[in-house]
Amino acid sequence: MEEQEKAKSKINLNRVDMPRQDPKVRAHNYNEVALGYTEEMALEEATRCIQCPKRPCVSGCPVNVDIPEFIKALKDKNMPEAVKILKGKNALPAICGRVCPQETQCEQACALGKKKVPIAIGRLERYVADWDLANKDKRPPVVIPPSTGKRVAVIGSGPAGLTAAADLAKFGHKVTIYEALHTAGGVLMYGIPEFRLPKAVVQAEVDYVKSLGVDIQLDSVMGKLATVDELLEKDFDAVFLGTGAGLPMFLNIPGENLNGVYSANEFLTRVNLMKAYLFPEYDTPIKIGKHVAVIGGGNVAMDAARCALRLGAEKVYIVYRRSRTEMPARHEEVENAEEEGIIFKFLTNPKQIIGDENGWVKGMECYEMELGEPDASGRRRPVTKPGSEFMIDVDVVVVALGTTPNPLIPATTKGLDTTKHGTVVADEQTGKTVKDRVWAGGDVVTGAATVISAMGAGKRAAASINEFLMK
Repeated sequence: MEEQEKAKSKINLNRVDMPRQDPKVRAHNYNEVALGYTEEMALEEATRCIQCPKRPCVSGCPVNVDIPEFIKALKDKNMPEAVKILKGKNALPAICGRVCPQETQCEQACALGKKKVPIAIGRLERYVADWDLANKDKRPPVVIPPSTGKRVAVIGSGPAGLTAAADLAKFGHKVTIYEALHTAGGVLMYGIPEFRLPKAVVQAEVDYVKSLGVDIQLDSVMGKLATVDELLEKDFDAVFLGTGAGLPMFLNIPGENLNGVYSANEFLTRVNLMKAYLFPEYDTPIKIGKHVAVIGGGNVAMDAARCALRLGAEKVYIVYRRSRTEMPARHEEVENAEEEGIIFKFLTNPKQIIGDENGWVKGMECYEMELGEPDASGRRRPVTKPGSEFMIDVDVVVVALGTTPNPLIPATTKGLDTTKHGTVVADEQTGKTVKDRVWAGGDVVTGAATVISAMGAGKRAAASINEFLMK
């Protein structure tokens, strides 16, 4: 008992913070906000891990990374081993270290989480992954196993598709990814801004997947170029659908068709994938007025608002119908947005968007809301306050209310079950759909969710596909 008390007294509760750009500076540039750990910081944070035998953090990770093992290798300064352990389960660690909600997953499960100072697992993951990207010459050679002779088509190169493809290649299968856009990466490329996830990092992770022997075909809109059935008939033994959820949702209020109203999808795709923030070097037009309202409270809303600020808007509002407590965005992203000067209008819901005589946005009429009883999501339901209408002076509105899957693949694939929300029905553990030789995972199954949950789905589906193929 005395020894246990001694061990407890030695636990370091001083979590190492990660340096960030100054808010006044970063609000006007697209450079990465979080600057990453130095070697000294990473080693100091790694020594805080108590290597507890039950390893609860691993069960909190959707892809079951061997977290204590990679942290121990880091602490021992054996970086190639840390990389090997990390990449053994996670094909995209530099991405996950930046955008995963570790605070609700592995870090929440950490033994030190009870003292509210969990190990900074995400920051250590980023450090190890960035070391790997900077030291490619120290990587062990990629060993591609003997070919099984089996071929798998993966539709979509987002986190689910990339993870499934990487794991299937490691099993020895020949994998071809079909990507509709001109760049691989899916939402990692078109959705998440440069200041949160540098595109060079995404490209490096895509290149790693390619190095495993995966063939990536760009500008390939499946459902138009070929149907799922045609792929199965001609060249492939199995198909994985990782097409994501790229169809925006709207409020269906008056004025949503005015000029100056964007879906967050279009807005972020123009900014990120098509480089509108580098205009006129890249000739993608984007209208940014003086006052911008972003409707929604998730990470996508934070991304859109912070992009609008960097594009030159004088005032940017986040309009959210619930209170701060119910906001689904990561605490870190809300904090970053506040520090940069984003104005939060909580308990506010749009009634209509007002246009001028030329059909351009000039304002937005809103209701004040109050919270009632909890709804199906467990959050208190917002209720309109009668007679509480007021105006916000804006000239651009971005609607960030979530997304649903594009209907193209379900519409062109016989025998695929979908829900009323347009998502594909698939087994939660295996990703198997009701259609023979077809699996699915990520946002196309769950609706818009996190990068790491999509990766977990891709990983489980790859294991199920491999089991099927090897029978």
